[in-house]
Amino acid sequence: MQGKRILLIVGGGIAAYKSLDLVRRLKEQGATVRAILTKGGAEFVTPLSFATLTEEKAFTDLFDLKDEAEIGHIRLSREADLVVVAPATAGLLAKMAHGLADDLATAVLLATDKPVLAAPAMNVRMWEHAATQRNLATLRADGIHFVGPDEGEMACGEYGLGRMAEPPAILAAIAELLGTPKATPRIVSGSGRSLAGCHVLITSGPTQEPIDPVRYIANRSSGKQGHALARAAAALGAKVTLVSGPVTLSDPSGVRVVKVDTAHEMSAAVLAALPADIAICAAAVADWRAADEASHKLKKPHEGNEATLKLTLNPDILTTLAKPGPKRPRLVIGFAAETENLIENAKSKRARKGADWIVANDVWPGTGAMGGDETQIHLITPQGVEDWPALSKDEMAARLLARVADAFAALRPAAE
Repeated sequence: MQGKRILLIVGGGIAAYKSLDLVRRLKEQGATVRAILTKGGAEFVTPLSFATLTEEKAFTDLFDLKDEAEIGHIRLSREADLVVVAPATAGLLAKMAHGLADDLATAVLLATDKPVLAAPAMNVRMWEHAATQRNLATLRADGIHFVGPDEGEMACGEYGLGRMAEPPAILAAIAELLGTPKATPRIVSGSGRSLAGCHVLITSGPTQEPIDPVRYIANRSSGKQGHALARAAAALGAKVTLVSGPVTLSDPSGVRVVKVDTAHEMSAAVLAALPADIAICAAAVADWRAADEASHKLKKPHEGNEATLKLTLNPDILTTLAKPGPKRPRLVIGFAAETENLIENAKSKRARKGADWIVANDVWPGTGAMGGDETQIHLITPQGVEDWPALSKDEMAARLLARVADAFAALRPAAE
């Protein structure tokens, strides 16, 4: 990042303190940084702090006589390789989406001809609000790049999606946008990418296969990855149907959710949701179910220490979706959760089931992927294997959906 010029706009949120760390990291990479603080931003961190770290004046006022005599907002907007907005509050994003320019920060954003990367930060309800989602869709269509937000506990005490991405993730996104590959690429939403007009069908969570009225066969899937994929698809403007097994997660905003328990119910819901343009099978569907579900609670045998449970195979949802036919989605993506021979098993699964892509992830207990907040995947496509870095599940979902949007855009001309 040596010699790159970054203009950092700091919005009015508690996450503003993270931007000080971001400045330090950018300077360590050899970048030159200038900072603009909004009025709200200056309530959380001082201009002096940024001036000290950047070794440049920190800008705050649109009507600074000296700077505006030199048309300061135009100069600032043009003398940068990249504009970064961190934190990008709901109010600041709304102004950006509607082209308002009532302070220095928004005037610069309206005047710039350089790429803009925004790191949203706000309360989860504000993030999920329909107005914010409309603004995000507008900004993406306008070519704004995004990194985050992350899911977690917030300063207000609530938990959910809306925490500003951590400085290392923002730094990596900056590096990717500037074409400096030495940082791990973690950009999670691409510019100009859209799935507007597409129906994306996603499965999520585990299934529960009854043995008797009180016992069932299941697995440790939390549904976090499938639900993150649904949020990412909706953020790109898609019509999303999420078929979810039993989870404790909130329904993603703007998504049609169909809740099921068993593999048979999930299969029926998936088929009922067709036609779809894109299908992503992220659910951890139980491979087997009890061959004979008991109508009453099974009792321990009076003699011996063993009992026999006869199993039968469940329907294979991925194979059904990938089968050639008029209702086959144009892009079918499956998941391969493995504990050994990850790549070989994933490649075999893609060929065997007829999927276009397979997302392979190691779910050995030590990885924490099953039920955790982070994952590391390998994307198996006809072109080969892509090894992705460790990411939060929201980051991975948005990055995958950006790839999906690119691939689907390439498919459209042949299909229309």
